[in-house]
Amino acid sequence: MKRRNFLRNGLTATASTLAIGNVFAGADRADLKKEETKNTAAEKTFRLNYAPHDGMFANHAGKDFLDQIRFMHDQGFRGIEDNGLLGRPKDQQDKIGALLAKLGMTMGVFVIDGGENWKIGLTNGKQEHKDVFLKACRDSVEAAKRVNAKWATVVPGFFERNIPIGVQTGNVIDAYRAGAEILEPSGLIMVMEPLSDTPELFLRGSDQSYSICRAVNSPSCKILFDIYHMQRNEGNLIPNIEKCWNEIAYFQIGDNPGRKEPTSGEINYKNIFKYLFDRGYKGVMGMEHGNAKPGKEGELALIKAYRESDSF
Repeated sequence: MKRRNFLRNGLTATASTLAIGNVFAGADRADLKKEETKNTAAEKTFRLNYAPHDGMFANHAGKDFLDQIRFMHDQGFRGIEDNGLLGRPKDQQDKIGALLAKLGMTMGVFVIDGGENWKIGLTNGKQEHKDVFLKACRDSVEAAKRVNAKWATVVPGFFERNIPIGVQTGNVIDAYRAGAEILEPSGLIMVMEPLSDTPELFLRGSDQSYSICRAVNSPSCKILFDIYHMQRNEGNLIPNIEKCWNEIAYFQIGDNPGRKEPTSGEINYKNIFKYLFDRGYKGVMGMEHGNAKPGKEGELALIKAYRESDSF
């Protein structure tokens, strides 16, 4: 073979080898990039299903709730709450439900509210108030179908001071039994929320809520354990959660004092989140609180606080 042919053939072979090597290297890089993207996505998703609400990220995403939901998803959140869902037009409820289904997100609680939640209602036993509540239950079943909701908040209203506490408790049990009969066929669970906003409210303790759940005796009547309210009303959070565990279907978050995001107050949320995770809780953790700081800076600080508290 002539020397120049030998050199030409050798250069051709070398070029082919380099080309093949580049192809494999490109494939390796592509696989690596896919793996990096996969890992990044996995890191973005929180270990527990924290659920923001309308307005929490409005500075980044704008006022449109659908755009906010998209932003929430991009930040790793996989649930939302919408207390005022019943007041939204049906077409908007449909759009929210469709977007959640597309993004693989879970709808948390909305409030079963016929307009009497913050006044004397179910405690006095009057049929007119019970009828308002039961109508709201029927409306809630239809709204829940549009957004694939599994939980809805109920509160029995204020004390009726002219009626003994035991009789008031019986009146609430009767109303919730009737409500559960409406909700059970659809699988919607009303979660009763003990609150700390004012001592005029009838339902204030986890043990009180537990006894009502046991009396109603329905899979559609459980407890919403709002950690902020329960810290204010009774403290001793993890032991009380443990005592009432079989009747708790939902948790909400808020630090104390101030009712802002975790790390802004006194509650050791990292420890509580670890307990719930280790206990096998798979439900939604509603972020029913405000932002400790205003604007975009406050929204980023909130996300950072959840990353920190979720790193148990």
